[in-house]
Amino acid sequence: MTTNLHISLRLNRADFQVELDLQLPAQGITVLYGHSGSGKTSVLRCVAGLERAVHAHIRLGDEVWQDDQANRFVPPHRRPIGYVFQEASLFEHLDVAGNLHYGRKRTRHADAAAMLQTAIDLLGIRQLLNRRVAQLSGGERQRVAIARALATMPRLLLLDEPLAALDGPRRREIMPWLEKLKTELDLPMLYVTHSTDELARLADYLVLLEQGKAKAAGPVHEMLSRLDVPISLGEDAGALIEGEVVERSIAWHLARIEFKVGSLWLRDEGCTVGRRVRLRVLARDVSLTTVAPAHTSIQNHLSCVVESIAPDTHPSQVLLRLQCGSATLLARITRRAQSDLGLQPGSRAWALVKSVALVS
Repeated sequence: MTTNLHISLRLNRADFQVELDLQLPAQGITVLYGHSGSGKTSVLRCVAGLERAVHAHIRLGDEVWQDDQANRFVPPHRRPIGYVFQEASLFEHLDVAGNLHYGRKRTRHADAAAMLQTAIDLLGIRQLLNRRVAQLSGGERQRVAIARALATMPRLLLLDEPLAALDGPRRREIMPWLEKLKTELDLPMLYVTHSTDELARLADYLVLLEQGKAKAAGPVHEMLSRLDVPISLGEDAGALIEGEVVERSIAWHLARIEFKVGSLWLRDEGCTVGRRVRLRVLARDVSLTTVAPAHTSIQNHLSCVVESIAPDTHPSQVLLRLQCGSATLLARITRRAQSDLGLQPGSRAWALVKSVALVS
C-alpha cells in the first residue's frame, strides 16, 4: 500500500492565514513553491511540530502527528523528521564529526550509526570530519547540516530553502549532492523554495502556494506545462522531459537524448550513454512552423499538435501547450504569428527547439 503524507490545517495570524488540505506522495521530493509570504515555511513548521495549527490533521502513513479532533499533538522531538534550515545552524564549538554525532544521539535506532556513515559518503564529507565549522564553505556547511539531519534516521526530511543563503557557485556545488540523496535514499523530502531552477531540477511533485492556499498540485512535469496556473507565466515558463542518453558525438561535442516519441540534441556535458536525464525546454526557445522544417540551423524538430492556447503576460504574446506524442512542450509566440499560421487547438505543427538545458 502506498504511503502518503496528509496535511490538513488552518493557521490563523493577525495578518495572514494558511488553509489547505493536501495528500502528498511519501516518496521522492515534493516541492512547496511560491513567492515570499505564500505560506511555504509555515506549512513546513506545522509538519515539524514547531508551530501548532488549528483544526489540523497531519499524518505520515499510519502515524498521526496532529489530530485536533482526537486532541493529539506529537511534540517535535518525537516526530521522526530531519529538518534543514536556510542557515546550516551548526555548533561552532564542535568539529564536523562532533556535529554529526550530536545528530545521531537524537535517536536510539539500531541502524543510526550505519545511516550516518552512509550519509557521510553520499554527501562527500568524510574528508571534512576533523575540520572546525569556521573552516567550512557555505556549501560544505549545508552538506554537513543535511548529514546531521539524516543521522536521526528520519522518515521524512524537511528542507527550508537550503540553498537560499548560498551564492551561485555554492548552489551549483550542492545541487548534485541533493540529486544523489534523491536517487539513492528511499526517503521522502518536503522541500521549500521560490527558485524555478531548484524545482525544475529536483521536484517530483509540486505544490504551488499562493496567499496561504494551494493553488494547484501534481507531478512536476504536468504542473510546469499547465497554462492555467501562475507558475507557467513569465520568462521561466517551460516544460520538463525525461529521457536517456543514447549517443554522443565526439566530432560535434553533442549528445542525443531519446524519449518515447523522439530525441533531442544538446551540448555534451559528459553524461555517459545509458544515463537517465531530465531536460528543461523553455517556451521562449520553441518556434513553430506548419510545414516540415528544412534548411534551418535549428536541428531539433518534433511533430506536435496544439492542445491549448492561453494569453501570456504581455498582450502581444500567447503561450501554446503542444502535445508531441507523450511529451508536452510550451511555446511562446506573438499573436500575429499565431494568426499568420492559423494556429488553433487541434492544429498540427512542427516544434523547432532552439535550446535545451540538461538539469539533472
